[in-house]
Amino acid sequence: MTLFATSTPKDPVASLPLPARPLRIGNVSLDSPVVQAALSGYSDRSMRLLARRHGAAYSLCEVLLDTFVAVIGTNRRNRAKIAVADDEHPVGGQLMGANPDDFAPAAVRLVEAGFDVIDINFGCPVKKVLGRCRGGYLLSVPETAIEIVSRVREAVPGNLPVTLKMRRGLDDTARSLDNFWTIFNGAFSRGVAAITVHGRSVEQKYVGPSNWGFLADVKRQAQDRIVIGSGDLFSAEACVAMLEQTGVDGVSVARGAIGNPWIFAETLALLAGKSPLPPPTIFQQRDVLREHFTLSEELHGVDRAGRVMRKFGIKYARLHPDSLEVRSGFISVTCNADWQRVLERFYASDGPGRKATAEVDETAECV
Repeated sequence: MTLFATSTPKDPVASLPLPARPLRIGNVSLDSPVVQAALSGYSDRSMRLLARRHGAAYSLCEVLLDTFVAVIGTNRRNRAKIAVADDEHPVGGQLMGANPDDFAPAAVRLVEAGFDVIDINFGCPVKKVLGRCRGGYLLSVPETAIEIVSRVREAVPGNLPVTLKMRRGLDDTARSLDNFWTIFNGAFSRGVAAITVHGRSVEQKYVGPSNWGFLADVKRQAQDRIVIGSGDLFSAEACVAMLEQTGVDGVSVARGAIGNPWIFAETLALLAGKSPLPPPTIFQQRDVLREHFTLSEELHGVDRAGRVMRKFGIKYARLHPDSLEVRSGFISVTCNADWQRVLERFYASDGPGRKATAEVDETAECV
C-alpha cells in the first residue's frame, strides 16, 4: 500500500558489490548485513529511500507510539508517518508503548500499511518515554515485555517477521542483566525472528562507549539465533569492525546514517574487500541534498518539507569542508527557496568532502 507517489531513483545502487554475509530475518532475505535503524524524528520514507538507494539492505521507520498508530487520522502529516514506498521493500515498522493490549491493533495497522516486519522498541532511553513506562523501561519488567511480544506475534500473519530492539539492560546491576536474558530468551521462544541489541544501558543514554564485548557475549550465547548489533557505528570501518569483533549477524546503523547515506555503500565496499571509498564530493553531496528535499516534499508537502529538512541539513553539513558555515545556513531554512540558496552558496564548486565524525545527539535515536 503506497500512500503517496514517489519518484523513481535516478541511479539505483544495483551494481554495488555484495558482501559475503547476507542476512535473513525470518522469511525476509537481505542482500547484506548492513541495515538502517529506526530513528525517532528522522527515518521517514524519504530518509529510508535514500538509505536503500545507497546500499542499505533494509530500513525501519521512526518509532511510532502504539496508541497513535491504532487511531491514526487521515491528515497528511499523520499518514506520512506510516507511508511506505513501492521501491523500499523490505521495510520495518517499529512500535513503542506500555500496555500489551495496545500493541496488537497497532501491529495490524502497520501490516495493512505495507510494512514487511514489525519491530518492538524496548530500548528508548529518553526521560519522558521512561516516565510513561515505555521503551527502555520495559527492560525492568520482563513479564510485561514478554507479554507484549506474544501479543504482537499472535496479531500479525505467521509469515511476517516480528523483531525486537533492546539495550543491554536498564543499568549495570546483576538484576538488570538477569532481566535482559529473561526478555532475550523469552522473546525468541515467543517467535521473534531477530533481536537488535544496543551495547549501552538505558541509564547511559548516549554517553560513553557502546559495549561491544557484551554484544560478542550475546551472539555466542544466541548461537544460530539472529542478533543485530548497534551502537557507535559512525563509519564504514566501525560497521566492519563490529561484524568482525562481535560475530553479530548484522549491524544497525542509527545516528551515523543521519545526513550520511553514503555510509552504506562505503561499508559494502569494505566488506567486498575493496579500498575505502573517499567521502562524497561537494557535488555528490549537492545531488543528494536536492534528491532528499524532493522526496521530502512528495511526502510532507511543500509547506512542511522545509522545516522537516532543516534538521537533516544540519547533519549533512558535517561532510562539507566548511561545516560550521554550512550548518548555520541550514539552520535558517524554512522552505525550498532557502534550501536552494544554501546549495547555491556552499555547493556551487566541486571539491573533496570531509569524513563524518561521531557526535552526541540524544534526540536523534530512540533505541
